[in-house]
Amino acid sequence: MTSDSQEASFAAAVARLDKAMERLDGSVRGLSARMRTVAQLEIENQRLAGDRAQLATELDKTRMRADALDKASAEVSQQIVEAMDSVRSVIEAPN
Repeated sequence: MTSDSQEASFAAAVARLDKAMERLDGSVRGLSARMRTVAQLEIENQRLAGDRAQLATELDKTRMRADALDKASAEVSQQIVEAMDSVRSVIEAPN
């Protein structure tokens, strides 16, 4: 091998190494971006899990309140029926 061919071979090797380094750099940047995206998604997932837990608690409280209102409504309805029966019996009673 002559000195010129060795230099050309060395230059070609350096060029291949530069291209490989550029590809590696691009891959590292892409991986870094994907890792940031994953980290952001994990944070968002944790926030959503917290929101879900809070909503579940609020839903349970709302269900309990709705049950209490249903019970109170039934009691009021029963009292109204009893009051109407009392009024009817007074009206229908002979004088």
